Amino acid sequence: MINIKVLQTKKLKELIQEYPFIVNYFDDNKLIIEGFENKTFKEFLEHFSEEEIEEWAIDTEKLEEGLVIYINQMLQFLGIEEHFGVDSLTIIGGEDKSGNKENFDKITIYKSEIISIVGPTGSGKSRLLADIEWAAQNDTPTKRTILINGESPDKKWRFSSGNKLVAQLSQNMNFVMDLTVNEFLELHAKSRMVENEDEVIKNIIDAANHLAGEKFNLDTPITSLSGGQSRALMIADTAILSTSPIVLIDEIENAGIDRKKALNLLVNSEKIVLMATHDPTLALMADKRIVIRNGGIYKVIETSDDEKQLLHELEKMDVVIQNMRSNLRKGEALDKTILSHKYMVASK
Repeated sequence: MINIKVLQTKKLKELIQEYPFIVNYFDDNKLIIEGFENKTFKEFLEHFSEEEIEEWAIDTEKLEEGLVIYINQMLQFLGIEEHFGVDSLTIIGGEDKSGNKENFDKITIYKSEIISIVGPTGSGKSRLLADIEWAAQNDTPTKRTILINGESPDKKWRFSSGNKLVAQLSQNMNFVMDLTVNEFLELHAKSRMVENEDEVIKNIIDAANHLAGEKFNLDTPITSLSGGQSRALMIADTAILSTSPIVLIDEIENAGIDRKKALNLLVNSEKIVLMATHDPTLALMADKRIVIRNGGIYKVIETSDDEKQLLHELEKMDVVIQNMRSNLRKGEALDKTILSHKYMVASK
């Protein structure tokens, strides 16, 4: 549910982008907002003179209250849950597989932060992601508690089939619908009541091809996409069209995409990003990393300046490996001379 404060802080163009159906409210009330797109609704109402207010019987308070009611009723009618304004995610410690208390009290993660989750296979990385996805309240095997903005999350975020608090990108993403990429994106865009649908779809496909090793187009059947192309499409879709403020990624290193570009795309969308990974490059791209042992959080490590310097070297090596993969796809021969040359180029 939104409140009147939203109308007093967000510009009209931002409101229309998030709730495109409100243009009907403006039309019904004969409110001409052209030229006021960079103003708030409150500021727009304040531009009327006393004479205009009296002549046209304008009740600014009633118009503000009416718009809030209209938006909330439309969201309820459309079945769209409102989850904007998630600034932080807090994990409160539970216990490991042996029943021992986890080695921390609580961790708070803020919007636009990247957190990596590391540990041996089977240690409990996916369990932590699951606890976050279901907003655990001391009711999962780990007995962890998840807070949103420092508070217990609303129950509808936990149990609603339309839960949009979290978008999870799993290791295996296989489409079964007989649709083209364009038809798939159109369905999602329509469900979000997007006004500039064609532009949004173009932005998603452009972003996806920026991430994918091999490009695809809007006419491509989604069932024929490779694993890397599928992951690239869903990451781009999540960053640009999804309203989910929290993104959980499980082993993006196996996706066959440009990992750094993918993370940057998600962070630029002001989302909280958590990723389970075995890749040292990805782990060091994060602001912090959570270390899992025996099903519990063993410690939390902030990425140090020394590690950031190491990351720079790892990224140069990664460029070499990506170039080698590209050469393999092209059927080119690989030899030490090419490797040496590419490393020198990457190091510059």
